[in-house]
Order: sequence, then C-alpha cells, then structure tokens
Amino acid sequence: MPPAIALPNVTPAQKLRGRVQLLLILAVVIGPMLLASAMYHWRFWVPEGRNYHGELIGTGQRLSDLGVDAVAGGEPHWQLLVTVPQNCDAACHKLVYIARQVHIGLNRDANRASHALANAQPLPQQYAEQLKREYPQLARYALELERFEKTAGKVDGAQLWIVDPLGNLVLRYGADSQGKAILDDLRLLLKVSQIG
Repeated sequence: MPPAIALPNVTPAQKLRGRVQLLLILAVVIGPMLLASAMYHWRFWVPEGRNYHGELIGTGQRLSDLGVDAVAGGEPHWQLLVTVPQNCDAACHKLVYIARQVHIGLNRDANRASHALANAQPLPQQYAEQLKREYPQLARYALELERFEKTAGKVDGAQLWIVDPLGNLVLRYGADSQGKAILDDLRLLLKVSQIG
C-alpha cells in the first residue's frame, strides 16, 4: 500500500486569499461580458459617434418585409433600392439618379452591387421609357404598399435603402441625402463584407 500523501496545513488566511484570487479571476473573465450585455440591453455608455450617414436598420428586417419580392438570379449583390410608395416625383427621380451614380462610383467594386426601383403606383409612361433608355441596368420591382407601411411606417416620399446580398435591410436614406455620403457608406460595407 502506497504511503498517504500529507496535505499541507492551510491557514484560514490562506483560504481567504485563495478565494479572493478566484473571484478576481472570474471577475476579469466574466465581468466584461456582463458589462457589454448590460450596455447593449439598457443602452448606457453607448458612443454617440458613428461612421455612417444613413439610418441604421438593426432589427433584422428583410427585403420581403419591405413589400418587395425580388427575383433572385445569379450571384447575390449588395443593392441600392429606391422605394416609392406614391407617385414618382422629383425626389424619386433624384434618388434613382443617385442610386445609379453611386453604383457607377464603386468603380472596380461595381460588379458587387446593383441598383433597383420598387414602386407601388405605375410610373408615368414618359419616365418609364426614359428609365429603359438611360438606366438599362436598373432592376424594377412592384412594391406592396401594406407590407411597406408595416415595415417602414407611413412614408409619403421616395427613400433609398442599402440591402445586403442576403436580403437584409442595412441602411435607409431620405430624399435629401447626398450621393457622396451613400457612396462612402456602401464602400465601407463592401470593405468589411465577406459576402457579395
């Protein structure tokens, strides 16, 4: 029979010090996770600064929730989508133009994106013909007004959305948005994206 191993005598002070060390290690490991979760949940100490210009859509809403049933074909792309719940007015024309210019402005990354128009009302014949002639790459979709209003709220004018290749809504812009700001946001998304 092997000899019994004698355990060293541990004083109460040593036990207390060991417990304190264990608690400190747990606090260092688990503490930051608990703090980050609390910051996210209760929205405190959240930085005010941001590096995007549009309205961030972080609710998991998808293109189909917006009332657009886009037909998927080929490789998935990032998309600049102009939505028009009412008549396509001057603001609509401006956003369709900006979407095309931003797409062109992507230069070598232009093949990773596309631009589209989703409208609930029929376009005036003259403008529809102009789009066919001057915007040959513009995809066209029908916009289901009821689903659109449920997701986007009661919006009268045209809006531009950035949609990721999986169909998730990422950013939203109003008719007063500048093309440079949208281009900067899309370039940043393409830079950090592993898809599309």
